[in-house]
Amino acid sequence: MFEIAAQALAELDAGRALGVVVVTGVHGSTPRTPGSAMAVTADGRAIGAISGGCIEAEAYELAREVLASGDAQALTMGGEGDLLRPGLACGGAVDVVAVRVGPGDETVVDPLRASLGDGAVALALAGPDGPVRLERPRAPRLVIVGAVDFTPALASAARLMGFRVVVVDPRPVFATPERVPDAHEVIIAWPDAWLRGEALGEDDAVCVLTHDDRLDVPALEAALAIPVLYVGAMGSRRVDGRRREALAERGVGDDALARLRSPIGLDLGGSTPAETAIAIMAEVLLARAGGTGLPLREVSGPIHRRQED
Repeated sequence: MFEIAAQALAELDAGRALGVVVVTGVHGSTPRTPGSAMAVTADGRAIGAISGGCIEAEAYELAREVLASGDAQALTMGGEGDLLRPGLACGGAVDVVAVRVGPGDETVVDPLRASLGDGAVALALAGPDGPVRLERPRAPRLVIVGAVDFTPALASAARLMGFRVVVVDPRPVFATPERVPDAHEVIIAWPDAWLRGEALGEDDAVCVLTHDDRLDVPALEAALAIPVLYVGAMGSRRVDGRRREALAERGVGDDALARLRSPIGLDLGGSTPAETAIAIMAEVLLARAGGTGLPLREVSGPIHRRQED
């Protein structure tokens, strides 16, 4: 539901109620996860989706019904039980709760507003069988070392994937918000000192793009000392070898060096900043989600593995 917060708040702040259908559970292979939501406005517009298209019409009518009646409902959509009802093409099913949310429902409106930021948020919907709790963890951070020509595209791709993007560069002429408009923060600082002073977590990532040993090596030394999800560095294989030697000379151990993703990104064959950004974020996603990196046609089993019962 948090993914439709901005559009939902536009309606609620204007004094208009919404009918909302929220996924609370999934069975089998499904394209969406718990927390996915569709809202229907008083004038019949749909906001968001719960299934990628398969059961949207049924969800839409359910949202309109609870908007009109105010009576919350809970049911299961999809599956193979009723041939006259639409099902999910992927063969799964979703449990949903449908509720009416009004402008004065502070227990929903306030958390939705808070979710526009990057912190952890939770809210409770008044379902027919009791409260339905929805949670969103803190947004992971992607730290980009260096405001270089590849940085704007990487910041844009990372932001699209839900990361809070922080660019760190000691050069004031390059480290400006205008150069990286999709970054949440642009910080003028030596990257190694900044990294040592930040409490980065296991969901965060660090991408070093600077191509300057004076910045790269100290920044990588600092990043590899932190238990973050991902540490990557741009550069040729020759540059990578030189950096690894320099890091070893500074006392970085073999286990830490094995965590360094360099040269950065997956081999997708691209070269432009946008193509490179996709290759980098694909590798970050691979580290986070634990996929194979292979084409789906070469992988057996369910596509939506993380959602399986």
